Amino acid sequence: MSHYDYQSCIDKGLLRPVPASRENAGRSLKTAHRWLEEAMRGFEGGAFNSSVLASYTAMFHSARAVLFFDGFREKSHFCIARYLEEKYVKTKVVEASWVHLLDHYRELRHEDQYSMTFLTIKDEARKALDMAGAFIKRMETLLGSKGLSGGRA
Repeated sequence: MSHYDYQSCIDKGLLRPVPASRENAGRSLKTAHRWLEEAMRGFEGGAFNSSVLASYTAMFHSARAVLFFDGFREKSHFCIARYLEEKYVKTKVVEASWVHLLDHYRELRHEDQYSMTFLTIKDEARKALDMAGAFIKRMETLLGSKGLSGGRA
C-alpha cells in the first residue's frame, strides 16, 4: 500500500469525509491517553512488545482525533499519515518528522504483529513510549490551535 498518496487514499475510500466532530476528536484523544497508560504498564511489567503496540495505538488515536476534528474517517492506518502530510505538513503547520515517526511505529507494529521472530528490547520500548507521549502532545497542540480546548475535550 505504500505507493498510495493522499489522493489515492481518497479515491479508494480509505479516507472518507464525515461530519466534523469535536466530540469524537476528544474521545479519540482520551483513548490515546488510555493506550499510553497501557504502554507504560506494559513497559513497567517487562512486556516490551505489548508496550510498543500500545504506544503505536496511542499515536494512532491521537492522529485520528485530528481527522475526526476535520471531518474525516480513516479505513487505513497508512492513510492517516498521508492525511497529516497533505493537510498539515505541506502547509507547514506540522513538522514532517511527526508523520515519519507515525509511519515508523506503524511499520514496527506491523512487523511486531505478523513476524514470528520480532522481539523488542527494553530500550526500543522505552523510546516508543517516550515518542508516543511526545506525539500525543503534538497532536493536542495542533488541535488546541484549531480550537479544541487544550486538546483534551
